[in-house]
Amino acid sequence: MPDLWWSAAPLAQGGMPVTGLTLIGAAQVAALLGGRLPTSAEWEWMASGGGHRRFPWGDHEPAPGTANLRGPGPGRPTPVTAHPAGRTPEGLWDVGGNVWEWTTAPWRCDRIALLRGGSYHSLVQYASCTHANDVPGHLSSPGIGVRPVRTTPPGPVSVRAVGGVA
Repeated sequence: MPDLWWSAAPLAQGGMPVTGLTLIGAAQVAALLGGRLPTSAEWEWMASGGGHRRFPWGDHEPAPGTANLRGPGPGRPTPVTAHPAGRTPEGLWDVGGNVWEWTTAPWRCDRIALLRGGSYHSLVQYASCTHANDVPGHLSSPGIGVRPVRTTPPGPVSVRAVGGVA
């Protein structure tokens, strides 16, 4: 995988994840911010630490404070920093749970996109690093957000993790 600079959390406004974007809308927002949507393979590499973790936070099932998933969660999106125990070892927030994240699948010719990470309404297995959910690109939902990625550093000061964090 090339060095990539990841947004430290899904795109947020007022601390809450930005949702309700279609695939094209999410790609446009990422481009306006100087980034792009990650491919599904890039997202999995980031989430799993290069294939070394079952979940973004490690190999154990989520516990309280780890992720906003179906069950003990409030049944709606929460602030992107509400689950500190669920941060990746590299420091990325909300990779598993809270809102799905749009990714691209350039090898697919059927206009199907892949969502990664699970949402507040997902079962635990959907937050695993290897799970991908096929959806049509025109779908929008309060459970789908976006995490831009860049191939170049975002500016003079940044924190580097799994190829970089923006």
